[in-house]
Amino acid sequence: MAVTDIDTPAPALKTVGELRASGHVEREIRDEIRNNLLAALRAGDDPWAGIVGFDDTVIPQLERALIAGHDVVMLGERGQGKTRLLRTLAGLLDEWTPVIDGSELDEHPYNPILPASIRRAAELGDDLPIGWRHRSERYSEKLATPDTSVADLVGDIDPMKVAEGRSLGDPETIAFGLIPRAHRGIIAINELPDLAERIQVSMLNVMEERDIQVRGYSLRLPLDVLVAASANPEDYTNRGRIITPLKDRFGAEIRTHYPLDLEDEVDVIEQEADLVASVPSYLIEVLARFTRYAREHPSIDQRSGVSARFSIAGAETVAAAALHRSAVAGEEFPVARPVDLQSVIEVLRGKIEFESGEEGRELEILDYLLRKSVADTVRAHLGGVDMRPLVTALEAGEEVLTGDRVPAGDVLTALGDDGDVSDVIDDIADRLDATEDAERASAAELALEGLYLARRIGKDTDEYGRTTYLVEQAEDDDA
Repeated sequence: MAVTDIDTPAPALKTVGELRASGHVEREIRDEIRNNLLAALRAGDDPWAGIVGFDDTVIPQLERALIAGHDVVMLGERGQGKTRLLRTLAGLLDEWTPVIDGSELDEHPYNPILPASIRRAAELGDDLPIGWRHRSERYSEKLATPDTSVADLVGDIDPMKVAEGRSLGDPETIAFGLIPRAHRGIIAINELPDLAERIQVSMLNVMEERDIQVRGYSLRLPLDVLVAASANPEDYTNRGRIITPLKDRFGAEIRTHYPLDLEDEVDVIEQEADLVASVPSYLIEVLARFTRYAREHPSIDQRSGVSARFSIAGAETVAAAALHRSAVAGEEFPVARPVDLQSVIEVLRGKIEFESGEEGRELEILDYLLRKSVADTVRAHLGGVDMRPLVTALEAGEEVLTGDRVPAGDVLTALGDDGDVSDVIDDIADRLDATEDAERASAAELALEGLYLARRIGKDTDEYGRTTYLVEQAEDDDA
């Protein structure tokens, strides 16, 4: 369930007196997270819904850090789910928490920290009005950029308040930044090394003494905030860096990683991709294998990483190609086919960095890795299927035309109605859970592509993107 979902309505208590009478106990943010996490673990609940592939590695480290009450920095290449993981932290907060009504920093009614709130609490006593804040409002996020200022994070003098007649020495002239406004909540800073070093210095007091200082003001606010951050290891050491004193103040430094297993890679794509057409699971698997091979290939810059967004965008592109074909060809049920995989290469080329010296070979490398991924998927799902009837049919002069505008019915018709061929197609369809004609055409096309990659049949592709499978020895085109 998303942290923005409201499970129960806010309590009806309206004053601090009613709050005390209810038996409410104030908890610091670290105690709140610790206790809620431990309660979830004891109950067997999963606090990390939607996080895939970290169960035995990252999650235990993060849980230990939170139980210890540490601020956390997540280190990992792009697209490893660092931000998504940080956002789940809000789910460990109490659903509703009381605040002083109208307070600029949402202080707890038992513990006002601003001069104005302290005065109100003293004047009104048990009649001090309170409000309620949902946990989704207690998580703040800031993307660190080089132009981020101290005022953005910590605060600065508000000239409008000075113009109202307050003196410069009055603490109430301060316009608070994101960190103070995250009081009694979580502040997450993405890409922390991109902050200028002098800006990082402004966070030192927040991280250690738990207070802020603005332009020499004597005001010290005992902030109750959990600081979390993300960083790319490459940025961490080269383009930017976390200054040593700030790095030392993070209690836990946790390394993330890409999915270790193919199944996890597939799960990430299926969970995150917004698909506009049906994409069979074996094509998702092809894209998962494609991504994993890209992360291993020596011609691709592994310091930059190959993001999970690479395969997610690939799946969305394949689905879009299927929907486009259905509109052009008049198909009622759009289903992605292996021919649509070729559309991802041009789209995804810009999402990865190649090593110097590989200029001009980018498409060749990606095409090779995609073919290798298809071949592996065919072996995994169609190994043991006797495809000789398909080869025999092509040897007899049959040709199978496919392409981004060729409807599924034409692919099945081209295969003919020979009994042996039909039996093979049925076997392939059973293996791949293909029932509709569009799904059967996709399954048959995967088998034909597998035969081509095994060099048992040939393939011609024309300038219009149409592909013809026929009996003709394929060329040796390994990259």
